[in-house]
Amino acid sequence: MPETRRERRVGFARQLNRIYAWYTAGFAVFVATLAVAERMGLPRSVIGIVFLLATVALYAGIGLMSRTNDPDEYYVAGRRVPAMYNGMATAADWMSAASFISLAGTLYLSGYGGLAYIMGWTGGYCLVALLLAPYLRRFGQFTIPDFLGARYGGAVPRLVGSAIAILVSFVYVVAQIYGVGLITARLSGLNFEIGIFVGLGGILVCSFLGGMRAVTWTQVAQYIVLIVAYLAPLMWLSVKQTGVPLPQLVYGQQLERVTAKERELMRDPKEREVIAAFQARADDLAAKLRDVPAALAAERAAAQQRLADLREANAPLARIQAAERALAAVPRDAAAARLAWTAARQAAEERARPLAGMPPHAQAYAGDPGGTAAERRAYDDSRANFLALAFCLMVGTAGLPHLLMRSYTTPSVREARASVTWSLLFILLLYVSAPALAVLVKYEVFNLLVGTRFDQLPAWIAAWSKVDPGLLAVSDVNHDGIFQLGEMRIGGDIIVLAMPEIAGLPFVVSGMVAAGGLAAALSTADGLLLTISTALSHDLYYKTIDPEAPTGRRVMLSKVLLLVVALAAAYVASLKVADIVFLVSAAFSFAAAGLFPALVAGIFWKRANRAGAVLGMLAGLGVTFYYMATTHPWLRVAFGVTSPVVENLWWGIQPISAGVFGVVAGCGVLVAASLLGPAPAARERALVDEVRFPGHAPNP
Repeated sequence: MPETRRERRVGFARQLNRIYAWYTAGFAVFVATLAVAERMGLPRSVIGIVFLLATVALYAGIGLMSRTNDPDEYYVAGRRVPAMYNGMATAADWMSAASFISLAGTLYLSGYGGLAYIMGWTGGYCLVALLLAPYLRRFGQFTIPDFLGARYGGAVPRLVGSAIAILVSFVYVVAQIYGVGLITARLSGLNFEIGIFVGLGGILVCSFLGGMRAVTWTQVAQYIVLIVAYLAPLMWLSVKQTGVPLPQLVYGQQLERVTAKERELMRDPKEREVIAAFQARADDLAAKLRDVPAALAAERAAAQQRLADLREANAPLARIQAAERALAAVPRDAAAARLAWTAARQAAEERARPLAGMPPHAQAYAGDPGGTAAERRAYDDSRANFLALAFCLMVGTAGLPHLLMRSYTTPSVREARASVTWSLLFILLLYVSAPALAVLVKYEVFNLLVGTRFDQLPAWIAAWSKVDPGLLAVSDVNHDGIFQLGEMRIGGDIIVLAMPEIAGLPFVVSGMVAAGGLAAALSTADGLLLTISTALSHDLYYKTIDPEAPTGRRVMLSKVLLLVVALAAAYVASLKVADIVFLVSAAFSFAAAGLFPALVAGIFWKRANRAGAVLGMLAGLGVTFYYMATTHPWLRVAFGVTSPVVENLWWGIQPISAGVFGVVAGCGVLVAASLLGPAPAARERALVDEVRFPGHAPNP
């Protein structure tokens, strides 16, 4: 008697259970073996390279075994991924370098304000489950532009949707490749730029050979690595500090201790000396900015005179070379000097504040609602930015093409909905742990690092400074030989990766955490690159240019385009245009403003027409990009914007939340154009009934 479809699905799920159980056990044995080898004297550099090569080789092996040229397998994994495993793959696809590497770092640096990321990203998944995932699965095609093209009719909605999907995914994948370069450089000792292209090989093997099928099974494996790598050292650190292995339970207790230490540091005379030194730097730069040409001429003349004096005195070569570097670092002209000094002044002013410029960790918003006019304004701006960021991330989550594509890979609509529930569970394991990690690391820094002599600082500080001085730098500002909190500049992107070393854990734990971060970045990068190549090969080439293209050509074109896009993204990442959190947030703003209104209106509002969807997508994207271009430092330089940033801010909203204005503009234009234009065709209105009310007669 032949097997039923349900029996085949049950048998397939059991097979997956056995495979991934053995995989998890093998990973545990691998880490334990390296831990023993470290105790026996295996060098740290070798441990790092072993972690890097072993994990990349593992993912590449899965990609090789899953290679395919079948379109259904390549684009949607054959629509046979069980809900739990699809949820695990979606969680890995979702928990990018931003979640694994930067979320806890953002909470470390901004305290309460960082909770906007957790609220927004988690709430966004509720929107996916309620408004989009089951309906898109019922629609049953390959991509999000597929839905836009069918729902709104014609090639234009498909092309605009494809362009926005490509933009969103490209910005997002740049952030992932940046994270890959950061981790690869730390594990292997290679330069950051070289590390990017080395790590890129692991991304390409999976998505290039097997498309969604390879990406799905690789992402399940990557989720297991990343969640173990995140939780195991965190539990270890929790036991070290409190004796309790569940950090979520002692989070409040440790936060109270951190708050008490913050009050002590704000009263510390040595910390105040550091603050005064940075304020003096800021004042000196402000004086230079009052007459840039004269100040630049004086600085260049002083540097030239210093070099000439050293050469005349036959000073040591090292001092002469330092003077030559100082002369070369002098800005080439007044415009460059103004930009450099303005940025340096802003950085000095930020560090000329207590706690190295960080807000008290438990303080909800900046300012004081009952204070002076300036304090009340700061409080209102801080609260508005918190809510705007949470809104952008929530709506942006529901518009991310690479996540919505995963709703197409399940066997049924029911499993698509269950898959989102599993995703939330797997994601929450990390998200409820990130706030605790930030507090436990801050406790370590405040109590063990601050007050240490500079010549006794741990080796991880020098190691991370070598990877990227922009992420970590220390200097004895008040020249007392003792490390103060204000004397360290640390970026949020290394808090998690450096956490085991900060806590004094064995280096094998650092390698495991780096492997987890690599898994998070690789898993998301795979999905994003596949989304971009699919949009180009399927939506642009096959659906628009050559509908008669054979299957083999379509899949091969997708693979070639994936390679080209990956190299372009790696090049942009090597430029270090922005940190991971801003790049990811920009992608969410573009997705929120450009795609979310058209998708939701297409499912729930029959009156939404082609003109409304197209104009709404363009308006939302245009407003968002304009706001970023006029307010974000890097984009302002790129587009030559010279007006003061404060004049370009709307209601004090920072560029990281630019999507809030784009969503409003996109919704308004979509509704107005739909009401003023002709009603959609009958088949387009019928599609709404098909995806919302299956089994009922269409009601055009």
